[in-house]
Amino acid sequence: MSDFRDLIAWQKAHQLALKVYQLTSAFPASEQFALSDQLRRATVSVSANIAEGRGRSGDRAFAHYLDVALGSLAESQALLLLARDLGYIAPAAADQLLPQCEELGKIISSLMARCRKQQP
Repeated sequence: MSDFRDLIAWQKAHQLALKVYQLTSAFPASEQFALSDQLRRATVSVSANIAEGRGRSGDRAFAHYLDVALGSLAESQALLLLARDLGYIAPAAADQLLPQCEELGKIISSLMARCRKQQP
């Protein structure tokens, strides 16, 4: 079993979380415990679930955690759109992050399909 840090999916999810933390640091103070917090939690959940699933035994468990990571990624995308539409994130920043989310979703889905294919 390889270390979760070797997975491209985890690396890209980690980079996404770092970018979201940078972006949300500029949110209004009124959003510190609302949209900012929710967006950070959802984005961190993507990389955390990839790591946790990799630490479990078996492909079935890993596939389950990858599925949870996909859900958190979808939540992150919805929250990024909301933040953009509220004017908290510049449209250019959102236009850069949203395709990264889509790419990450494809990577996670592919990894999940490989795990399910290897199940007995």
